[in-house]
Amino acid sequence: MNSSSEKPYPLKGVRVLDLGTMLAGPVAATLLGDFGADVIKVEQPTGGDTLRKLGPFADGESLSWHIEGRNKKSVTIDLRVSAGQKLLLELASKADVVVENFRPGTMEKWGIGYDTLSKVNPRLILLSISGYGQTGPYSSRAAYDRIALAFAGILNITGYPDRPPVRPGVAMADYQAAIFGAFGAMLALYGRDAAGGTGQHIDLALYEAVFRFTDVMVTAYEKSGAKRERQGNKHFAAAPGDHFPTSDGRYIALTVSADTVFKRLCDLMGMPSLATDERFTSHALRVENLDAINAIVADWIFQQPVAALIASLEKAGLAFSLILSVQEIAENEHYNARGSIATMDHPRLGPLKVPAVVPRMSNTPTRKLEPAPELGEHTAEILADWLGMDALAIDTLTSHGVISTPKTGKG
Repeated sequence: MNSSSEKPYPLKGVRVLDLGTMLAGPVAATLLGDFGADVIKVEQPTGGDTLRKLGPFADGESLSWHIEGRNKKSVTIDLRVSAGQKLLLELASKADVVVENFRPGTMEKWGIGYDTLSKVNPRLILLSISGYGQTGPYSSRAAYDRIALAFAGILNITGYPDRPPVRPGVAMADYQAAIFGAFGAMLALYGRDAAGGTGQHIDLALYEAVFRFTDVMVTAYEKSGAKRERQGNKHFAAAPGDHFPTSDGRYIALTVSADTVFKRLCDLMGMPSLATDERFTSHALRVENLDAINAIVADWIFQQPVAALIASLEKAGLAFSLILSVQEIAENEHYNARGSIATMDHPRLGPLKVPAVVPRMSNTPTRKLEPAPELGEHTAEILADWLGMDALAIDTLTSHGVISTPKTGKG
């Protein structure tokens, strides 16, 4: 991670109000904060973001919250009351981006929808992430990560044909939407500041972020009627390709597409004649005979000592990896050499190992990772700095339950 103090953060001075909860919206704001945006997390005075209460936990604290709440300041505002809505509009008048992932219509019900926000700040960019988008017959439906994966067609093609669909082991839809959301916000900022534009509303559906990752699936169906189904670890672009068992009970992922690469694999296995076998002379033919070629490769891999297997595959220039556990990732020399795992200091939990900021850029610094804030930790600070509120006004809002200001900060 480049944290050079010689260059300003690329998003330094960009003010972001993060109204979201859980993952998709907040992570989009986190990505902007990683590159220097001033991200203000707006939470309900009681309870705060739901992510604060979800595990896994360490010493009673949510580790998920400390990952995705990083590089933010926390302000509490009750958006369900008119005084809180008025306060939000005042903050929005000073902001560049507002991020929200409520169900469509919620912001409008509270009187802080895009039409109202754009009147108080025509340059404001509103990023709205919802399950099905702001329009369409399903727009009012609730949705979470798993629901988006189902609606986008990913679950239908993930798993084995004789078993129920399988979800990925992480919240793929939320993170994919967060990436598209941050990308959309950056496009809007560029259009506003570099291309003479103004503010705008970004309407991002959780399922559409996932659907964009389905490559040629719908095109193939429309043109040829091909219906992609669950095939386990088989893929039309990998022949041979599978998660092959090794002699020590592990699995190794191997993908071969190009004919020249297949020939190298045949030579490595001591079976050069396979490259001229009429079943395997082209990738298209190998796909037709995938079970046969995968079985040959699987038998060879299982007979090899694992260390020698890895060395020979690497020497041959083949694309492969052992399927790593989290322990192996934490101890892996490549992860460590590249700094793919960063350390974030927490005042109570101590050093926390977290995914580092990506992408890494040769001439653009990223900020030092700061732990997630306490609920309402920065309420008084932001209201004073952004809106010029004095202590009496802040105390009044606190006494009426519109905001909360903790007695102490971190620790």
